[in-house]
Amino acid sequence: MVNGAEVGAVIASPVERLTRNTDINFDRQQRQTSWLIVALSTLLAALATFPLARGLLAPVKRLVDGTHKLAAGDFTTRVAPTSEDELGRLAEDFNQLASTLEKNQQMRRDFMADISHELRTPLAPLGSAVVLRGELEAIQDGVRKFTPETLASLQAEVGTLTKLVDDLHQLSMSDEGALAYQKAPIDLIPLLEVAGGAFRERFASRGLKLQFSLPDSITVFGDRDRLMQLFNNLLENSLRYTDSGGSLKISAEQHDKTVRLTFADSAPGVSDDQLQKLFERFYRTEGSRNRASGGCRAGAGDLPEHC
Repeated sequence: MVNGAEVGAVIASPVERLTRNTDINFDRQQRQTSWLIVALSTLLAALATFPLARGLLAPVKRLVDGTHKLAAGDFTTRVAPTSEDELGRLAEDFNQLASTLEKNQQMRRDFMADISHELRTPLAPLGSAVVLRGELEAIQDGVRKFTPETLASLQAEVGTLTKLVDDLHQLSMSDEGALAYQKAPIDLIPLLEVAGGAFRERFASRGLKLQFSLPDSITVFGDRDRLMQLFNNLLENSLRYTDSGGSLKISAEQHDKTVRLTFADSAPGVSDDQLQKLFERFYRTEGSRNRASGGCRAGAGDLPEHC
C-alpha cells in the first residue's frame, strides 16, 4: 500500500506433497532407474577397463617373474618385448642383462675347467712324489731309484705350477690397476729374436717353422719384462694351437710413431666370432679345450694391458 493505494501483492501457497499413488510410483521408478543406470555404467566401465588394465600390467608381471627367476640364478630366462614403448625397451634391457649374466656364468665355468686342467698336470706327479709316503719310502730304501731325471721332471712340474700361480697373480694385479711397469727405451728386434730363439727347438720338434721378417732396429718406450711375457704368451699359444707342419711368421714395421708387430700363424686359426672373444680372460676355442696340449696360460686376455 502506498498512500492508501495497492501497488502489489504476495501470494503464498502451501507445498503440495505427493499424495496420489501415481505420483508416488513415478517418483520411486525414477529413483530406481537412476540407481540402475549408475550401477550399469560402473559395471560397463569396469568391463571396458579390465582388458586395458590387464594389457598394461601383463608386461610388468612378466618382468617381475623374469626378475625373480634371474635372482634365483636362472640366467637363461628372457622376456619377449610386446611393444616399442618404455616397457618394451625395459624388456630389451632386461634381456641384455640376462644375456650378459649368462655369458659371465659360462666364462666362470670355463675358467674353472681350464684352471683345474692346468693345475692337475703339475699336481699329479707332485702328489705322487710328496703325498704318497710309500713312494718316498721306496726311494729312501733303495727299492726305487731316485734319478736326476726324476728330480728334473719334478722340478719342471713345480716350476709350471709356480708360473701359473704367478700368472694368475699378475692378472689380478692388472685388473686392480696395481701392476707396476718399469718403462725405458727398448730395441724390440733383439727382444723378439731372444724370445723366438727360446722356442725354436720346441717349434722344430712339432714340425713347425719359425720365421722372422724384422728390420735392423725398432726402439719403443716400454717394460722389457712385460713385453717379453707378451711375446712368450703369443709364441706359446701359437705352438699349442698350430697344426703340425705349419708355420709362424713374426714381422715388424714402423710408420712414424706407430709400431706394428705381427704374429701370423697357419691353420687352424680362429673364426671371426672367436676373434672377438680372443682377448677375454683365459678364453680358448671349443676345439682347443679338448686338446691334450690344452691349458689356460695367462695369455691373450692379458695382452691389452701390456700393449
